Amino acid sequence: MQIHLTATIDDHRIAKLAAAALGLTLLEAAIPTPLPGVKPGLANIITLVVLARFGWRSAAWVTVLRVVAGSLMLGTFLSPTFLLSFSGAIASLAMLAIAQTLPAQLFGTVTQSILAALAHFAGQLLIIYFWLIPQAGVAYLIPIFAGAALIFGSLNGIAAATLLVRLPTISQPTCATP
Repeated sequence: MQIHLTATIDDHRIAKLAAAALGLTLLEAAIPTPLPGVKPGLANIITLVVLARFGWRSAAWVTVLRVVAGSLMLGTFLSPTFLLSFSGAIASLAMLAIAQTLPAQLFGTVTQSILAALAHFAGQLLIIYFWLIPQAGVAYLIPIFAGAALIFGSLNGIAAATLLVRLPTISQPTCATP
């Protein structure tokens, strides 16, 4: 018995965007960081662009594919590092779903990015506290990670907003299905 799956144009677009986000994830893994766990989250720029152009569902697919494929390529799949990344991504996606319901005049791409970055850090911190280090001292990390989330969330939001202005709107399929 042979199963035949037909890829849609949306599937191709999501795969291309997930590959772009994965490339940024791999690039980021090669950049040394001053503090463990503090990373710029460059792949989130792609997620924000996908969210604005194609909606939350496409952004969720791109994010989940990026996290899973990135962990497979970096050798962290099903490790604590993967769980931290995945929990942060899920918290970030949940925040983006909420942020999309807020007035666009007040909550644009930069604000969405900051909220998503803060949610990402909060999701990771919950896993750290409830699974890895169940100590009250974990709270001392909040100012450091919140500050990093604010800075990198702002920078990624600005980058995504710039891309949204400069990239042409895709109105027709860019690839044909086989």
